[in-house]
Amino acid sequence: MWKSLIYKEWLKIRWFLFIFTVAGLVVTGYIFLRVQHDFTFNEAKNYWYLVLFQGFRFFDHLKFIPLAGGLAIGIAQFFPETVNKRIKLTFHLPLKENLSLLMMMLFGTICLLASYILVILFFLILSTLFFPSNIIIPVLVAVAPWFFAGLMGYYLVALIILEPVWKFRVLYLLVAAAIIPVFLETALSGSYAPALPWLVLLTVMAAFSLLFSGYRFRKGEM
Repeated sequence: MWKSLIYKEWLKIRWFLFIFTVAGLVVTGYIFLRVQHDFTFNEAKNYWYLVLFQGFRFFDHLKFIPLAGGLAIGIAQFFPETVNKRIKLTFHLPLKENLSLLMMMLFGTICLLASYILVILFFLILSTLFFPSNIIIPVLVAVAPWFFAGLMGYYLVALIILEPVWKFRVLYLLVAAAIIPVFLETALSGSYAPALPWLVLLTVMAAFSLLFSGYRFRKGEM
C-alpha cells in the first residue's frame, strides 16, 4: 500500500522536480560563468575583497529558485487531490488518514531535499574553484535560508490548497505573506547564522500544518 501511495505521488511531481532541478543547476552554472568572467578582468584578490568587505553578493540569482521549486512541487502534488475531492480516495485507503497525509508530505519533502542537495553540492564544487573557505562558508550560510524558504513555501502552499474553508485560506495566505519574506531578507554573507536554528524550527513546525486542513477536508467543511 505504501509503495502504491508513493508511486502515485511520484507520477504527479516527477516532471516538475526534474525541470526545477535542471533550472537550479543551470542558474548555478550561470552564476559561476559570471564569476569566471569577472575573474578574467579583475585579479582574484580584488574580487575576494569585494565579497568579503564590500558585501558583493555574486550568488543573488539563486535567491528565488528554491522557493519557486517548493511552490511548483506543492501545487503539482496537492492541487490534483482537490479536483472532485480526490483526496477522499486516499482517506479511504486502509491507512490512518493523518499518516497518509504525513507520508505524502514526507515524500515531497524528500524529493525537494534531494534536488536542493544536488544544487547545493554543485554550487559548493564550483565555489571551491574560485574562492577560499573563509568566503565559501559565509556564502553557504547566506543561501541556506533561501532553501528553507522553498520548504516553507511547499508546506504552506499544500496547506492552502487542501484547505476547504475560504476564510482559513485567506488567513494562511496572510501568514505565508508575512513569514516567507523573513527567509528572503537581504543580509551580509554569514549574518543569518544566529537566525538559522529559528528558521529550521519554523520550517519543521510548518511541515505538520497540513493536518489542520486535512482534518476539515475529511469532515466536509466548506
